[in-house]
Order: sequence, then C-alpha cells, then structure tokens
Amino acid sequence: MTNKITNIKEVLSEPVTIPVEAYVSESYARDERDKLWRKVWLQAGRVEEVPEPGNFITYEVLDDSVIIVMTDEGIRAYHNACPHRGRRLIDVPPGARNAKGQRSQFFCGYHGWRFNTRGENTHIPHQDDWQGVLDKQCTSLTPVKVDTWGGWIWINLDSDCEPLQDYLDPVTSMLDPFELQNMRFRWRKWGVFDCNWKVAMEAFNETYHVQTTHPEFNKYGAFRGWAKTHGKHSNIGYERPKDMDENQSAKLRVSENDDPRVSTAEMQTYTWEKANTNTTQTLVDAANRLAEELPEGTPADQVLKHWIESARKDDEARGVIWPTVDPAHVAKSGTAWQIFPNFQIGHSVNNALCYSARPHGYDPDKCIFEAAVYELFPPGEEPQTEWEFSPPTEEAWCYVLSQDFSNMAAVQQGMKSMGFSGTKPNPYMERSTANLHRNLAQYMGTGSPKPLGDNKK
Repeated sequence: MTNKITNIKEVLSEPVTIPVEAYVSESYARDERDKLWRKVWLQAGRVEEVPEPGNFITYEVLDDSVIIVMTDEGIRAYHNACPHRGRRLIDVPPGARNAKGQRSQFFCGYHGWRFNTRGENTHIPHQDDWQGVLDKQCTSLTPVKVDTWGGWIWINLDSDCEPLQDYLDPVTSMLDPFELQNMRFRWRKWGVFDCNWKVAMEAFNETYHVQTTHPEFNKYGAFRGWAKTHGKHSNIGYERPKDMDENQSAKLRVSENDDPRVSTAEMQTYTWEKANTNTTQTLVDAANRLAEELPEGTPADQVLKHWIESARKDDEARGVIWPTVDPAHVAKSGTAWQIFPNFQIGHSVNNALCYSARPHGYDPDKCIFEAAVYELFPPGEEPQTEWEFSPPTEEAWCYVLSQDFSNMAAVQQGMKSMGFSGTKPNPYMERSTANLHRNLAQYMGTGSPKPLGDNKK
C-alpha cells in the first residue's frame, strides 16, 4: 500500500507489538532527556502570546527551561540560566504552567547580572574583578533554536538541528490551507496526570476507542477510522460511505443514522455541551436549523453540504472568514495530525483541538497533559484566556474528555502487570501509536515495534 500524500510505501501496515519499557521504565524516562527532548522540535507557545517587544513566556521540559521573547528583530529564545552561576532568570510562579510577562531586560536575582532581549549582557557588578577575561561569548545568554509555523512557536535545544520546515514535512503542506495561524484560544487547560506522556497522547491518536469509550456517539453513525504514517508524523481520519462528500472523512461530518437533519443537530448539540470541542456555536446553530431549512428525506450528503455552507455564511456575516479548502484535500488531511513526539493538531476550517503531553519530572507514571481549543473569531473579539490548572475530572474539563481520562491511569497500571506482554495496536486504526514508537526507537535506541505472531501469508 502506498501513502497518497508522500507516495512512499506504507510502513507498519502489518500487526506489531510494542514493549512496555517506554511507558514504565525509570531508566528509559531518564534517558529521554538527552536522547529525545533535547533533540526534537517542540511546540512551546503561540505567536500571539508575545505580541510586542519585551513580551515573554517560558517553556519547561524536565531540567530545561527556555525564555521565549519578542524582540525588535522577531522572536528569540534563550536557555533560562544566568551564565554566571546558573540561577534561572525567570521563576515560574507556584501552581502556574509557565512564566510570562513584559521586560526590557532580564535580571538575575542572585548577583545582579543583566541581559537585554537580544541575550547580550548589559551589566555585571564589579566586572573588573575578572581581570578583563569576561567576553561576550561567556557572558551572553545561550541561544535556543526557535521558529514559527501555524501560529505556534517551536523550539529545539539542539543547536545542530534540521530546519523546522524540514522536520515537519509533510505536515505543513497538508495543514497550511486551514490557516491555523488565524485561530485563537477559546480555552486552554493543563494538569498533572497519573500516566506516562505516551499513554496520554495515545488516548487521542486513534478512532478505535470511540465506540467503547464514548458509546453515546454510536447512535450517530460508524466512527471507524484509519491512520497513516508520514515519516516522523502520522494522521488519522474517518472512513466515509462512497456516496458521501469527502468532508465526511474529516471533523465536520453529519450523522449517518435516521434523519440526518435531526441526528446531526443532536450530535452537534451533544458535542458542544458534553465535549466543548470539535465544533463552534455557529455550527451548532446551523445544525439546529437543518430540520426547518431542508425537507424530510434529504440525503445525508446534501445535508452535509447545506450545513457547512449555511454555517460558513453565518460566520462570514459576523466577520469570520473560513479558508476554502478543496474537499479532496480535506479528506486526505483527515481529522488530526500527530507531530512527533508530543503534539497533536485536530484541525478543521474554523476550529481546532490540540493535545500535548510531556514528562513531569523523571517519574514514568506522571505527565503534564495539556489541551487547547482554537477558533476563528471576529477581529477584536478574541477571548482573553489563561492556562487553567485542571485535575482529570469531568467537573474540571468536560464529560467526553473525562471518559478518555478514565482510561489513562488504568492503562498505566495495567502495563506493569506480570501478565501483560506488550501493546498490540490495531494495524489499520492505531498505526499512529506504532509509528510513534518506531520513531522513538530511532532516538532512544530501544523499544522498536516487533512483528506480532507469524505474518507469513
């Protein structure tokens, strides 16, 4: 089988099994710092979080903290460590996800060394005591590779890393038409979860779980999906009936059961109220008008077309312009992309749901989990949001996500069982999980997926 996007033969199309060390081993978790997290591009924030010169945010991963700051020359990033004695220049407030603020200079609270936003040292008390040997190289902040794509800020701790655009290929060409850089946060939450970061990411990188974990959706149709690999990355999407518009392979899809006018409205309302993701108020309102605007017996493909066109016009009237994306491209792009190692973009033309997870210290049973919903808003009407600390409960998040969360700690503990021999991902619907571990093994030197059973035909 050949990948339609990359024209490269599909990998991992045969059943495999994955050893548990990547999930539960303390030594593996420690090795990740140098072999993985200090070698890959990481999504660290949004461009709109640092709109003016002097605006900064920090990003933390294990022992490394990075200052990301807007300068007159653009966004720059530095290791959050004073070159004098190593003290962090910016402290993360207790209970906060990261630090943020506005400064024209960064000041070390230990001995008073100062640095401008270009990372240059501007003041050293009693500098003469060093007998003239201090130079720019040893007194400046250590730079970190930084770039932007899709409205996100990306960093790489490896000074010899490949360019971001090369690293992300083919994600950029597939998602650029959706103009994700124009979306803004509707909400964003984070928490410390009782599972490895891979368990958290794998809870969302496939559709195989929908019928069991989210049984309420079964009455709206089949949610059988596919997964495809693209080198470091992967994407997932839904199968669609042959007579349906190709948008049905993606996120904006209608219910396939009973009267699609009514069941689509029900599904959209349920998603809005119980998931608070993957739709917008405009889409919900347009869905709830379908029974009034279309006659009974309207085929599902026409319901889908009318619903999307109606919602697009409603948004346009309030100053929200959706990008126009060819339905064939929408179908290829699917519902979400998994960007190695720890970021997932669930995209559509007017909203997005993104997940990220990373280690919480060196405990393989803990991770920092984050989710954010993005949306297109009328200019000047973007909501002001902050990262909200939220435990993994229905009350703190929502009902549907709490269903996903209910699996995470149980999976983490089950993997430690003497009777568990390793994960066995579905080779059609869970290929993204196998691909994650195929790539992890290339960085970590261990944990590669192995053929499951006798695959001889």
